[in-house]
Amino acid sequence: MVFDRMSASQDSNLLIKDLVFDDVPVRVYWPKTPVAGRRRGMLYIHGGIGVMGSIRGYEQICCSFARESDSVVVCVGFRLAPEHPHPIQIIDCLTAAIHFLKHAEDYGVDPNCIIIGGDSSGGTYSTVVAQELVTRVDLPRLRAQVLLYPFLQALDFNLPSYQQYHSIPALPKKRVIHLGLRSLGKKVGDLGGVMKNAHVPEAMKVKYSKWISADLIPAEFKVKGSKPSVLVPFSEELYEACKAAFETRFSPLLADDEVIRQLPETFLMTCEYDILRDDGLLYRKRLEDNGVLVTWNHVKDGVHGIFLLFEHPFLEFQSSRESFQCVMHFFQGI
Repeated sequence: MVFDRMSASQDSNLLIKDLVFDDVPVRVYWPKTPVAGRRRGMLYIHGGIGVMGSIRGYEQICCSFARESDSVVVCVGFRLAPEHPHPIQIIDCLTAAIHFLKHAEDYGVDPNCIIIGGDSSGGTYSTVVAQELVTRVDLPRLRAQVLLYPFLQALDFNLPSYQQYHSIPALPKKRVIHLGLRSLGKKVGDLGGVMKNAHVPEAMKVKYSKWISADLIPAEFKVKGSKPSVLVPFSEELYEACKAAFETRFSPLLADDEVIRQLPETFLMTCEYDILRDDGLLYRKRLEDNGVLVTWNHVKDGVHGIFLLFEHPFLEFQSSRESFQCVMHFFQGI
């Protein structure tokens, strides 16, 4: 009901059209106010772990982005799993992004001032698209990325935040893993084994410990409810079922430094009461270590999904509105 809530009432300040970018449906929002030159553009990718969510459910957010930042906003209607398993979602988002970059001027947008962003898995897809575009010398470079509490890795489900908030109703740990595997088109009977990292070979844990480790999480985030991980036997069966989750299109935190250092300026939001908090903290460190400028907004009283509730009747948090204003402040500096 939250993801597919009633659309926002028609905004008289915006022109809204449903279009198709190379076979990918999109909804485009244009401010009606006259402007001397071309506007800033934003490609917004909605959340829902690739199995739910819609353009319709994110209309309020996109209207607010377009109106408050005086930008042209494009919301991507990518196909959903399990009917269309991963990486179809990435392919659709990448296709829409390439079309927008190539034809930005047709939509009144400066091709050198396009931002990509999204919440939750939309932040994941935004991260992946941004990473894949760094090698495209035939396209304008993205100006920035806006990542709102993204999922970024499937290597360690026992980071401090996964332990501290494993049962938070907004996004419990078991549900993340279940829906993540569903988006991959996989069924795994032993979710408990995956929750304890039995799907990860020891060599892989060692290889990526330089990027993914509780030791890299600042001490102030480990003061409650977390403890050293308990080693469990490796399961070849679970690894075979889950190995697609180790690809950078699913776990972009595993991308090489050569890719990371080419990424654009980044706005990164994390929420304290969110199992994905530490994914964001680790990605922030990787970006900064590679010279990428990061604006970090940590919502101390935030839970996963607060951005979706912005201007939602009866459900909006104060932190939802404050977070939106932080993103708008970042936009103003672009």
